[in-house]
This record gives sequence, C-alpha cells and structure tokens, in this order.
Amino acid sequence: MDIDSYFGRIGYDGPRAATLTTLNAILFGHVRAIPFENLSVLLGEPISLEPAAVHHKLVHEKRGGYCFEHNTLLLHVLSELGFSVIPLSARARYQRPERYSLPRTHLCLRVELNGQPYLVDGGFGGFSPTAALRLVPDVEQSTPHEPRRLVREGHWESLSLRGPDAAIVHQAYFSQAWHTLYEFTLEFMPLADREMGNWYTSCHPNSHFRTQLMAARATTHGRITLLNRELTVRARDGSSQIQVLKSHTELREALSRQFGITLASGARLDCAGLADLA
Repeated sequence: MDIDSYFGRIGYDGPRAATLTTLNAILFGHVRAIPFENLSVLLGEPISLEPAAVHHKLVHEKRGGYCFEHNTLLLHVLSELGFSVIPLSARARYQRPERYSLPRTHLCLRVELNGQPYLVDGGFGGFSPTAALRLVPDVEQSTPHEPRRLVREGHWESLSLRGPDAAIVHQAYFSQAWHTLYEFTLEFMPLADREMGNWYTSCHPNSHFRTQLMAARATTHGRITLLNRELTVRARDGSSQIQVLKSHTELREALSRQFGITLASGARLDCAGLADLA
C-alpha cells in the first residue's frame, strides 16, 4: 500500500502512529477528499476489491467509489499503519421501515485501540461519519458533523455475547430527529462475503445503485450530495442550497467542480433517475 500517495490524496501530513488522533484525522481527510459515488456501476465498469485496484482508482485516478471500495482502502491503509482492523458486515436501513430485512451489502470497520473498539466507516454516502465512534451502546457521541449514537436492539449481554435477534443500530441526528442508517452485529465479513456483496451492489437488477446516480463528500463546513439531478450543498447548521441540474453538461460540470470527477469524453450516465435529463 502506497501510504504516501494516499496521504497526498487526502491532504494529510500528520503523525503516523496508531492513535485515536491519527485515526480521526485520516478519516476526516478521507471523507472530504475522496467522494462516495456509483459512476462505475452506471458506466458498466468492473469494480475490483483487489487492494492495488482500489488504490489505483481512488488515489491515482482521483475517483471515488462506494463502501466496499472506500473501506477496503481504509482497511489496508490503517492496517499498514499498525491499527488492528476487522471488516464488519451491515444492513442498510436508511429510509426503510423498522427492521426491514435487507441483505448485508454494507461494509464497515471495527478498529481496536488500547482495548477500546471503534466503528470506522468511510463509505456511507452523504452520512459517512467524520470521526471514529466508540463501540459503546446508547450514548450520544459528537463528531465534526452530526451527533451519532449506537443503539442496541434485541438481547445483548456484552459485545461478544448476544441473542439471535440482537443488532447494533447506527443512528445520526439531523433535521431535529434521530435517523437510522444501518444495523450490524459485529460479525466479521470475510473477503468471500465482501466480493458477493460487491457483486450484488453493482450487478443485481434490484440494486438501487443501478437505477440512480449518487455522489457525496463531506466538507469542512458541511456536506455536498448529488442524487440524480439534485445537487445539495448543506451547512452544519442544517441549512442547504439545492440546484436542479438540467442537462448532461451541467451534470458533468457539477461532478468536476464539487467532486473532482472528470468523465471520459463520450461517457454518458444512463439510469432511471436521469431519464429526463436533456
């Protein structure tokens, strides 16, 4: 793993010791510099989880990706720096009915520091946390952006002893309410499961990554998101400015200006969410 080029990509020149300060600085730089996006899915490009391929795309090509790419990159970078990192599987639940069953198609990370486990996630779109979260249940935690909490569901006795219905629910506070993002059980996600989840997310006809355009990144003062034609620049106080894109030219300009992504000449993003784009 070429750590120097990665640090150049995220604008980080601080210490490299495996500390919480280092972890938070790297995560904050990552989600600001490397956008979450699903362009490869819409362009029919293969998505590899080989570390070298992920590094080349997100670092050298200055592209973004989704959770399997972002957190694969973070997994190997943090491991190289001496952090103890475990990949975890999760079920996305944002804007879904309570306990709505979805496949485990989200990847996040558990990082151990001085006996304290943390949740790290650089790839949950416009809600990627900008700081590591202590794996402590039912406690509100501050981040540079939205407050977060990890809520227990079902029967838990400890982080290693739980009932079959138990889950930890990751929530964020915005728009004057707590919103569920995803649930997980601390179950290790082996590479075989990550590859299966990656295939489902990018190739299965029921995957929402195939029907709409998504891009997002954090900024120092808020977040920028693109969903199909709607570009939203949101401040930390919740105020936002929304621009509805009217043409593929405006879409290209928005991707370049806000996310640093330059589409190849002749490339065209086609999906149901962009069907009425001129």
